[in-house]
Amino acid sequence: MRIIQMPKKPPFRTMARTVGIFLYDRFQLLDASGPITAFEIANRVDPGFYRLAILSIRGGPVRSSSGLVIDTTDAADVGLPDTLVVVGGEGTEGETRCLDSIRYLRTCAAGTRRVCSVCTGAFLLAAAGLLDGRRATTHWRLAEQLQRRYPNTLVEADRIHVRDGAIWSSAGVSAGIDLALALIAEDLGEAVARRVAQDMVVYYRRPGGQSQFSALAELGGDATVFSPLLDWMRSHLAEKLTVVELADRLAMSPRNFSRAFARAVGISPAKAVERLRLEAARERLENSRESIGRIAKATGFHHPERMRRSFIRAFGQPPQGLRRVANGAGLGQPAS
Repeated sequence: MRIIQMPKKPPFRTMARTVGIFLYDRFQLLDASGPITAFEIANRVDPGFYRLAILSIRGGPVRSSSGLVIDTTDAADVGLPDTLVVVGGEGTEGETRCLDSIRYLRTCAAGTRRVCSVCTGAFLLAAAGLLDGRRATTHWRLAEQLQRRYPNTLVEADRIHVRDGAIWSSAGVSAGIDLALALIAEDLGEAVARRVAQDMVVYYRRPGGQSQFSALAELGGDATVFSPLLDWMRSHLAEKLTVVELADRLAMSPRNFSRAFARAVGISPAKAVERLRLEAARERLENSRESIGRIAKATGFHHPERMRRSFIRAFGQPPQGLRRVANGAGLGQPAS
């Protein structure tokens, strides 16, 4: 058994906040490179604020799932970072059985300001017991598995990223960039996070509660049979999209339609309608000057209060909150 002894003083100068990116064999490259790039650019805006450390449990070259090899520093040689980001990838399953890695994560959780995961990195945090009784997310395709294997974790499968105290987790692959931007915003402010997003040419920091539903609608299960219906629903959101009316379009009984739809798409017809409306309403909210009342009517919510309740359930904040984020990104949209 390998004993990890953390040095009393990290080798990096104390003025810089060390961000450790924790890798292991067959990690997902974008899970690492996205956050690394975000912190690198943040350092251009505020030179020396961050010190990046690419870590692994034993140091040396670590091979990604794509075959690209990255040189790493032994985690024990760096000491406790200010923020630890555990990436995901094909090698996650094997790493959950590495006692040295689990011990290191527990040590970090006891003394590190923030411990974070990208995609399936959440499985490593859960294996170390860091998600017990906490809210967390991961790639939507593996959320059910995370919940089943670690029942004490409160998995929120439809979130881009989730913060529960000092533990942060994010959804699949590119969501690691959203996570990094949120961490940068907490440290350096919204203006710096916006600047980083602009330099990376990515959509400005998506709110943590934003739905993964776009991926679910396109990729979830055997949805091809219902794809034409989903397309039709998107263009008729202002209409009454009841189960009976949707079933009639496919010449099916409501009961058979509901069962087949849920089996193929992964959610009920009613939930799909709500999420399509949420997706359309959010897009209009953030990219137009329309009033909230007009958007509610056009997307089938009909009343602003009904839309507000749905937004809070899905995104964790009301429409006005999301619009203020868009205003911060320089879209110049009104608050209502």
